[in-house]
Amino acid sequence: MSERPKVLVKEKIAEAGVDLLRERFDVEVGTDWPEGELESRIGEFDAILIRSATKMTPELIGAAANLRAIGRAGTGVDNVDIPAATKRGIIVANAPESNSVAAAEHTLALALALFRNVPQAHATLAQGEWARSRFGGNELYGKTLGVIGFGRIGQLVARRALAFDMQVLAFDKFVSAERFRELGVEGVDIDELYSRADLITIHLPKTPETIDWIDAEALAKMKDGVRIVNCARGELIDLGALEAGLDSGKVAGAALDVFPSEPMTEHPLFGRDDVVVTPHLGASTAEAQDRAGIVTAEQVSAALTGGVVTNAVNITSVRPETMEALAPFVPLCEKLGRLAQGLGNGSVDRVEVEVRGRLAEHDTRLLGISTLVGILSGHTEEPVNLVNAPTVAEDRGIELVETTDTVSPDFTELITVRLESGGETVEVAGTGVGPRNDPYLVRAWGQDFYLPFADHIAVFRYDDKPGMIGLVGSTFGEHGANIVSAAVGAEADAPEAVMALTTDAPVPSEVIEEIVSRADFHRGKAVDF
Repeated sequence: MSERPKVLVKEKIAEAGVDLLRERFDVEVGTDWPEGELESRIGEFDAILIRSATKMTPELIGAAANLRAIGRAGTGVDNVDIPAATKRGIIVANAPESNSVAAAEHTLALALALFRNVPQAHATLAQGEWARSRFGGNELYGKTLGVIGFGRIGQLVARRALAFDMQVLAFDKFVSAERFRELGVEGVDIDELYSRADLITIHLPKTPETIDWIDAEALAKMKDGVRIVNCARGELIDLGALEAGLDSGKVAGAALDVFPSEPMTEHPLFGRDDVVVTPHLGASTAEAQDRAGIVTAEQVSAALTGGVVTNAVNITSVRPETMEALAPFVPLCEKLGRLAQGLGNGSVDRVEVEVRGRLAEHDTRLLGISTLVGILSGHTEEPVNLVNAPTVAEDRGIELVETTDTVSPDFTELITVRLESGGETVEVAGTGVGPRNDPYLVRAWGQDFYLPFADHIAVFRYDDKPGMIGLVGSTFGEHGANIVSAAVGAEADAPEAVMALTTDAPVPSEVIEEIVSRADFHRGKAVDF
């Protein structure tokens, strides 16, 4: 019996990827296996390569006695139960950047088709009609492009648009000003982008905050005659609002490659001359599919030979004794990162993570990475995890600085996060409490207090005078917002105090706005975890 690891290629990938695996492993291609064979034979293999059709369920993973790696040839890993794989110590890796070029090129292809009426002109000529005068178009040259979401794909789109001599604006709170300058792009807030852009492309992740990002309110802020392209996620645009914008003439045209539910073959937008649609072709190039297979094969090879798995989507391996010490503080750091970002005012330029106490005796890099995960999660095209967070941050020009000190005067362990955002530094700090090191917030906006973290936190800074706690409580009560716990930080003789409180549900924005509108309140933010 061969001692070489066994790899199953369950779905079709590039032949070059299969050849790469065969150089080191015994490879079986099971693309035509009958139903049930995978379940009966999964225990034979050390690694499996899949695309989207194979579902790696907890039951299937549980039957995979020898499995050490799952390779997903593509971006998403929705068909892999990550917790089940992680619990078994199985590395899950994907190819998140394999389709970036394809998606960027398709975005520009749709923009050109939209500006030059290519599909409509082709259809009429194919039907025997010479409609040259009917389909006069517009040039990209000299136009202003607004890129919403400036991750890898957004940046590739911007570079290509600059080659067309377009002026490029971009909105992304998680990209540093220096990164915008490096690429020759003007970073602006979203309202300015809407008011100036002739063409808008959107490249955001799908989160509760980004669903229907482009809605009637957003369209009203845009230039008359704007054109819109979406090759990211179908849920980012309210199609009803888009249709109304086209009907009114506010929007001159739209090009869509993705839709709220797929496959979608019927919609009122599909029959319009001012709309171009394609059936989710953004990643559908031969090169992208080949690249995905090769990259995934490389990742699986690294996992089986002890190499660095750069695209792992579950936690990277660390020394057992280090993980035992750090693991309870990973969620604390994610929460501190999320809170610091939520309390900030603009783009994130620099992050400092200071670790004090006994934790400083270990390699604490995992805690810095965890902080980046909290800052970036839900704000990037690609899912952010403990493996790719440094690369995602680097792509956005975010600098991470880590410091340690074994001396911690006030707490056994203390983690402080300082985030440079919008020209100011936001500082928050936390510690672990009790035998499980439950995460507690101990500092925010310059004041110290002691508050257990919860899923929903609101923080206020105000003039330190009597009656303020009651005012906040009564306002929350009037809006039906239930306060679970609260803490106040107020240094002696300081003019301002900080109040932090937790609630059992997200705090409505109108509650924060009503409180902060008072002259004696200077700032207020609500953050959900």
